[in-house]
Amino acid sequence: MNKKRITSKELAKLAGVSSATISRAFSPDSRIGSATRDRVLSIARQYDYQPNAIARSLNNQRSRLVAVVVNAIGNPCEAEQMQLLVHRLQERGLLPIMLCCGGFEDRLKLMRLASTYQVDHVIVFSDAISMQDAVEIFRMTRPIILSYEPLDNAAVSQIRIDGSVGAEEIIARMVADGRRHFAYLSGRASSWIDKQRQVWFAEALARHGLAFEAEAHGDYSYESGFKEAVPLLHRSRIDALICGNDVMAIGARDAARGVLNKRVPEDLGIVGHDGIAMASWESNDLTTLCVDQARFIDAAIQLVDLAEAGEEPPPLLRLDCTVRWGATT
Repeated sequence: MNKKRITSKELAKLAGVSSATISRAFSPDSRIGSATRDRVLSIARQYDYQPNAIARSLNNQRSRLVAVVVNAIGNPCEAEQMQLLVHRLQERGLLPIMLCCGGFEDRLKLMRLASTYQVDHVIVFSDAISMQDAVEIFRMTRPIILSYEPLDNAAVSQIRIDGSVGAEEIIARMVADGRRHFAYLSGRASSWIDKQRQVWFAEALARHGLAFEAEAHGDYSYESGFKEAVPLLHRSRIDALICGNDVMAIGARDAARGVLNKRVPEDLGIVGHDGIAMASWESNDLTTLCVDQARFIDAAIQLVDLAEAGEEPPPLLRLDCTVRWGATT
């Protein structure tokens, strides 16, 4: 038998409550008696009633949507971060709109499309977009920018990662172990955070009278780590390789062992960045400079919570990286 669909006003009349009570019944955090909520939801199921979130957002000027701007979600580090972020947002009744900029030519169009949904918050992980454009497009909210080149803009909140102390700890131990010939395997040339990672280690090396003797460029993938490590290690006497992320470091280690017959860590020490779960697997056991992913995402959520409460978020939060020692050094 076909059931007649009803409006919220009709549902309120059938349940003998106000329209405001209908709205509260479908809001998990609203204060309403359990018996009243159960009666409203039972009648709603009977008549196939579903609240219209879009209409509700027009009434209260809140969409409950969060635009999350990323490069991609195929990279293990980004995937781990996104899973944590999505869970934290969902716990607060907020729904993410994922904007994947990698491989998408018209990124401005993508952000403009998301802005038409009147998102309540914007969290930017991507370094493939213009931050000034993002601030302008999402001007009705306060963007939260993670791991991006510092901006002199009071209209944004930034989370900055600092790995200089951890880099010094790694270099000090590797030098003490007798390593003198260092190389760096970077990721995308456009990545500001990758440049910062190289600077942390370059400055640590300089304090020991050393410098990077060679450099290669990958794209953060396992394949690029494997491919670029072969000529880099073959043509020089490198005994320590710092990689822009963990995935490339694992690829470089496999190339060193499988193609060049180098022993890791006896002949070659390898260090990654990010601290992804894969890096700690027994088969990899990678030394890596990492940020606590839960703390990183919780810092972003802290800024969202402040905005939700109508408070002014701070312009800058800083997080330090730590060293996770493994069998590659």
